[in-house]
Amino acid sequence: MNITDFNMDFFSLKGKNAIVTGGNSGLGQAFSVSLAKAGANVLAVSMMDEDGETKRWVEACGVQYKHVFSDITADGECKKAVDACVAAWGSIDILVNCAGICINIEDVTKFTRTEWDKMVAVNLTAAFEMTHEACKHMIKQKRGKVINIASLYSFLGGQWSPAYAATKHGIVGLTKSMCDELAQFDIQVNAIAPGYFATKLTEKTRSDPQRNATILAHIPANRWGWTADLMGACVFLSSDASNYVNGTVLTVDGGYLMR
Repeated sequence: MNITDFNMDFFSLKGKNAIVTGGNSGLGQAFSVSLAKAGANVLAVSMMDEDGETKRWVEACGVQYKHVFSDITADGECKKAVDACVAAWGSIDILVNCAGICINIEDVTKFTRTEWDKMVAVNLTAAFEMTHEACKHMIKQKRGKVINIASLYSFLGGQWSPAYAATKHGIVGLTKSMCDELAQFDIQVNAIAPGYFATKLTEKTRSDPQRNATILAHIPANRWGWTADLMGACVFLSSDASNYVNGTVLTVDGGYLMR
């Protein structure tokens, strides 16, 4: 491709079909809407009932939306989700592995094996299985985009949450491993590492003056992220504009890691 061949259509997702796990709430909802705004049909997979909000926002973009209620940690559920996308629209072009949990912030001596197993199943194993199933189709198509959602705790120690930190480090390893294997099929596997974002999950932290001030003091942008701040990164890594970007972790954190 020559320099003059590049144009803004490279950022378009028109005619593409995407799956977003955890796609109808929080950061996942922002990813779903961003893909729709760029022209992709969106299938959101989650254990949350669809309240209609994500559906309205996605369909307002002139694309199609489907919601699959599923526990993707259960046997066969990842395959069902991928098959639903292919059955509805003929292909899966984009997979965003966003589903994740962080339970029971607790001292390591009190953190239980049960909690560990549950977080590993949702945060890491499900991302592997979703990608495993999606790539069966992407390899045949000889194209595809996989975006894993990492975290600042992919780089940091993760005090009081050994399972969360371990799974997010694991997501980066999974990203790099799958990139190395799948690039030959023109499949790009990358990750987005969000910083501190203003969502329902962070309400308690943001309402604590001391903790809120401590976090803000570490962010050069001097504010919590808005979910909309992640949308451009998602579109870029899902589009042809990123066809030579592979195995990277794109940090969207207002500069947190620089301080």
